[in-house]
Amino acid sequence: MVHELAKMIDHSLLHPTLTDDELKAGCELAKAYNTASVCIKPYAVRQAVEWLRNSDVLVGTVIGFPHGNSSTAIKVAETEKACQDGAVEIDMVVNIGRVLGEEWDFVHAEIKAVQEVCSRNSAILKVIFENDFLPNDSYKIRLCEICSEIKVGFVKTSTGYGMIKGPDGKYSYQGATEHDIALMRKHSIPEVQIKAAGGVRTLDDMIKMRSLGASRIGASATKALIDAAYDRFGGEKPASDNDEVTEGY
Repeated sequence: MVHELAKMIDHSLLHPTLTDDELKAGCELAKAYNTASVCIKPYAVRQAVEWLRNSDVLVGTVIGFPHGNSSTAIKVAETEKACQDGAVEIDMVVNIGRVLGEEWDFVHAEIKAVQEVCSRNSAILKVIFENDFLPNDSYKIRLCEICSEIKVGFVKTSTGYGMIKGPDGKYSYQGATEHDIALMRKHSIPEVQIKAAGGVRTLDDMIKMRSLGASRIGASATKALIDAAYDRFGGEKPASDNDEVTEGY
């Protein structure tokens, strides 16, 4: 059971303040806990491939992150570069303004362009909706339909950095919600998997997301999640002195 839960986690190493030493430590933690992947800053993909050599932890990175505002040509170039450097999983943010403007032909064409690069390079594409910015379910449903038509690898709730400014001037976000995971699973074809990201902080959160249809979790709290799984289900915890970094995920 612990192994299955660990293999749900994309260990997030994306916070702007993370140094190279911290990125390396994060890869070592992911290796020790045998996560599905690391999701690392794009410039460090090649280094992560070396740090994770002789493990089955995959290397992923982000495209158009976190706001999705890059041109399609830049997203395609970013994806090409990431794949050349060794990334086998690509988490791309949609053009959120175009989604809100219901410019669905553009949205479809952009996702398809990045998917084609991923397909040529045997990489998996995960499409990030940033659900906190979408005012109702109709946008999420249409995105699921488009991603199903294109047959991407995953649809994903959030970047973990989609902060909403409240009336008091403070910023907050929900990230992955139970409602959204169930909705995205319902409106995606079975071949498209669901990734929950943002706010999955406890083992119970993780198990609940799994029960609703998520097969991956974006998390920076990997050590706490899997240590809790060892406490509950048994087994010997990996030896790891690495502290985790608090970030958007």
